[in-house]
Amino acid sequence: MRQGGLVSPFPSARERLADGAISRPAIEWEQRYRRTVIISDTVATAFVVTAIGDFFGARDAANWHEKWGILAFGTQLLVLGALAVSRAWAPAVLGQGAEEFRRLGRSVFTATVVLALGGIALTSRNIKLWIFVAIPAIALVTMTARYLLRLWLHKERKEGRCLRPVLAAGSPDTVRDLITRTRKFPHLGWRVEAVCTTDGRGLDGDLLDGVPVVGQLSDVAKHVRHDGYRVVAVTPDPHWSPDRLRRLAWNLEGSDAEMVVAPVLMEVAGPRLHVDAVLGIPLLRVSMPTFTGGRRAIKGVVDRLGAAVLLLLFTPLMALVALLVMLDSRGGAFYRQRRVGKDGREFTILKFRTMVTGADGAARAALAERNEGAGPLFKLRRDPRVTRVGAVLRRYSIDELPQLLNVLTGSMSLVGPRPPLPEESAAYGPDIRRRLLVKPGLTGLWQISGRSDLPWEEAVRLDLRYVEDWSLALDTVILWKTLRAVLYGQGAY
Repeated sequence: MRQGGLVSPFPSARERLADGAISRPAIEWEQRYRRTVIISDTVATAFVVTAIGDFFGARDAANWHEKWGILAFGTQLLVLGALAVSRAWAPAVLGQGAEEFRRLGRSVFTATVVLALGGIALTSRNIKLWIFVAIPAIALVTMTARYLLRLWLHKERKEGRCLRPVLAAGSPDTVRDLITRTRKFPHLGWRVEAVCTTDGRGLDGDLLDGVPVVGQLSDVAKHVRHDGYRVVAVTPDPHWSPDRLRRLAWNLEGSDAEMVVAPVLMEVAGPRLHVDAVLGIPLLRVSMPTFTGGRRAIKGVVDRLGAAVLLLLFTPLMALVALLVMLDSRGGAFYRQRRVGKDGREFTILKFRTMVTGADGAARAALAERNEGAGPLFKLRRDPRVTRVGAVLRRYSIDELPQLLNVLTGSMSLVGPRPPLPEESAAYGPDIRRRLLVKPGLTGLWQISGRSDLPWEEAVRLDLRYVEDWSLALDTVILWKTLRAVLYGQGAY
C-alpha cells in the first residue's frame, strides 16, 4: 500500500476487509492457545496424580480405591477448580509477565489449604501424601509445561505470528515511543497496525514510523468496530480528558477490543499499583515501596538458603575453576574489589580473577581512550587484560560464582540492582541513589536485559524499576531468565 509516496508494510483497513482477515485470526489463536494451556494443566495434573497413585497403590492394591481413589480424584478436582477460580486461564495473563505464574502459584496454595482443611475435617491419615508430594509435583510440572508453551509462543511472535493488532491513539511522540517498544519486544504480543492522532496526521504525513494514521482521536471507536483491533492503546495527549476517556470506554463496549491507558504521572507497575473507587471517583493508588517487613524477611531467608545450596552444588566446579585460573596466569584465583551496598555501606565483592595481575593500575589508564562502557562504567569488548580462561568465565558468568559468599554473609542478595563501584556511587544524583535502598544482587533486570550491551540510562532505569516494583514473583522470574541469559552469553564481555 502506498501512502504519501512511501510504501507502508501494513495493509489499509479496506485491504484488510477485502482479505477477510480483520480480527478473527487474532481471536482464533488466542482461543487456541488458551485451550492448549487448559489441556496442558489438566494432563499434567492427571499425570502426577496417576503416577503417585500407581506408585503407592501398587503396594496396597486391595485397598487402593478405599484409601487413595477419592483423595486422588479430589486433589485433581481441587487444583483445576482453584486454577479456574483464580482466573489462571485468563487470556490477558497467558504468555507474558509474572502474573501468569503468580496466579498459578496462588491456585496451588489455595488447593493445598483446602485439601489440608478437608483432611482435618475428615480425620484422614492419608492426606499428607497429597499435600506434601502430589500438589508440589503438580506445581512443578504445570509451571514447566507453561514455560515451554510460553517459549513456543514467544518464538512465534518473533516471527510475526500470534500478535494482537493494536490501534494506538495519542500524540505522535508518545505513539512513536510505543511503536518502538513493541517492535523491540515482540514477545509481549503487540503490533501497532494503525494510529489515531489529534489532527489525523503523523510525523511523516499519513505515516507515523511506517504505521498508517487512519484518523483523528475522535474516530477511535469507529475504526475499532470497523477493523477489529484487539487492543486500543491510549497514550498521553491533551485531548484525553476524563469525560472523553469514559465515553471511549463506553463506545468500545461489545467489541473484542481491550482498552489500555498509559499512566502519565509516574512509571510504576506491579503490586504497588491499585485502582480504588473513592466517593464514586476511580483513583489510581500507588502504595509505598516495600523495603522492610515480612516479604523482605522471606527474601532474606531465601537468599541465604539459596546461596548455601548453590555453593554446595558448585563447590567442585569452583575448585576446578580456581585451579585453572592460577595455571593460566600468574596470581591468585580470586579478585577482591570494594563495592557499595545497601544504604551506601561498602563491602568487598569476590569474583574469580579474569584479568592479568595489576590490571586496575597503569594497564587500565593506557586503555582509557578505548572505553566502550556505558556511563561511568569501563568496558572493552576485546580487553587485552582478560586472560584466556577469564574470557570463558566472563562469557558464562562463572567468574561471579564466588559472590554467593557475599549473599550468604548478607552483603548481597540473589536478585537486586548491580553493585556499583565507590567512584560510581559518589557521582550519583538523588534519583539514582535510590538504587542503594536495597541490597545489590548477583543478578537482576540488567542481567536478563543485555548486561554490558545496555545503555547507561536504560541500566539505571531497570535498577530503579526493580527497587520500586520489587516482588517475590518478579525475583522468581528474574532468576529463571538469568539461566537463559547466562547460557547464551548475551552482553557478557
